Amino acid sequence: MINIVAALLLLLAGASASSQTASSTTKKDVDLEVLAAWLEGSFSSQAQAAGDSTYFDIRLRMKRIWYDRTDGYWLVVEQAMATSQDAPYRQRVYNVRRVEENMIESRTFTWMDPARVIGAWKDTTLVDGMSPSDLVPRRGCEVYMQLDARHFFGSTHGTACSSELRGASYATSEVKIYRDRIISWDRGFSSDNVQVWGATKGGYVFIRQEGW
Repeated sequence: MINIVAALLLLLAGASASSQTASSTTKKDVDLEVLAAWLEGSFSSQAQAAGDSTYFDIRLRMKRIWYDRTDGYWLVVEQAMATSQDAPYRQRVYNVRRVEENMIESRTFTWMDPARVIGAWKDTTLVDGMSPSDLVPRRGCEVYMQLDARHFFGSTHGTACSSELRGASYATSEVKIYRDRIISWDRGFSSDNVQVWGATKGGYVFIRQEGW
């Protein structure tokens, strides 16, 4: 009888442990959900440009795609001048995922055929049937973010993000993400660490636009 009771207790303990493991595995990453929600939307630097002529009036749009994937959140990204919003000068895809307990990584991709998906932020059917195999990873351009009491903040690491724009050798990105705005500072540097493109005073301040 004692052996039977002991066996039952062991069986119950094993079932309880399996249940706890399954529960922890399926637990939602609330911080990651919040970051994805704060990234998604339509943003404008119009207010900043109106107060400082060294900044341009730019529109930034981000929209979540590929909801069925389980490897983080995927967002299609477009940046365009306010005067030519149908001709974005930058098209990206971000994959935002948890990599460590206190670290979130945003991987950056470009499209193999960017012309095919212009406007995908407002018509996500343009990317139906597509997948990460239609993307080109920008290796070394990953942004690593953490959360403090009010916002997410992070940057690329070192000189690993290569760039040939306007004679640059590498690029850096620094971001601060709030509920109502995104501050983004992208800069390009020559091989001798001289800045050759990007804002010089600080990041662009993109204010969230309602009703987009």
